[in-house]
Amino acid sequence: MTDMATSVLWLALSEPAGPPGSGRRRYGAAMALHASGALSTAQLEAYREAATADAVEPFRVMADRGLTPPVPPAPDAAARLAHLLAETDRCLAALSGPGIAETRTLLAAALLQKPDPRPGRANLVVETHMETALEAAKTIDPTLAAAIAAATGDLTWITYDAYPPAQIGPHFTRSHAFCSLIGATAPWRASDFDLGLFLVAPGILYRDHAHPAPELYLPLTGPHRWRFAPDGPFRTLPALQPVWNPALKPHATLTGALPFLSLFAWTRDVDQPAHVLPASDWSLYE
Repeated sequence: MTDMATSVLWLALSEPAGPPGSGRRRYGAAMALHASGALSTAQLEAYREAATADAVEPFRVMADRGLTPPVPPAPDAAARLAHLLAETDRCLAALSGPGIAETRTLLAAALLQKPDPRPGRANLVVETHMETALEAAKTIDPTLAAAIAAATGDLTWITYDAYPPAQIGPHFTRSHAFCSLIGATAPWRASDFDLGLFLVAPGILYRDHAHPAPELYLPLTGPHRWRFAPDGPFRTLPALQPVWNPALKPHATLTGALPFLSLFAWTRDVDQPAHVLPASDWSLYE
């Protein structure tokens, strides 16, 4: 077993108690670590007992038995990124709707490869809003939220500046950041696929726009508001409600009281730029 594979198992072992299936996933990681000699038989048995109910904390079982909990080694950037991608796929696998299967098919190739970590790049929007966003995301998917928190510093966060400022408006340009996990210059290289994370401050209108790339959003916070025609009505959608935008489909997002944190995927034509679509009502929301 490689050092990275072992590190990913340790990260899986620390999955928060509570989410459906978390007990079985922790026990699966524990069995693999026991087989490699990293866990004692008594520690493995504690994970087996805890696996009978997802809400049972393994360390509590160990404390009741007078066992010393295992001390995992600090994971490196490659392991943190690999764990984040695996948790992204797990989250998507539980959902259905347009674009989900296509995104997972494109993602599958990366899961078989070791990431090539890029130097992390800090961003003021991330520093200001990520902690609040992750606190909210913990109530939606605590395991994925923990994986994002662990890897945030390893990611290259970018504020997109290709929109003409007069068209996209004064607020969005300084209120968002994104990073790619899979893409042309991302930890996993792909020539025509982009998957990553998108963060927007609360109360921000991402004006009506479109692009040739088909796009999947999976918001991890909510509710936020969406519309799919300039000057049309906004719809309020909750977290974990996938939003699929076919190629050149107009869409706009109005973030709610919480920061908008979302997975995103562009499934083809990723080099083709987006363009703003004029609407007469932007001043009502900005």
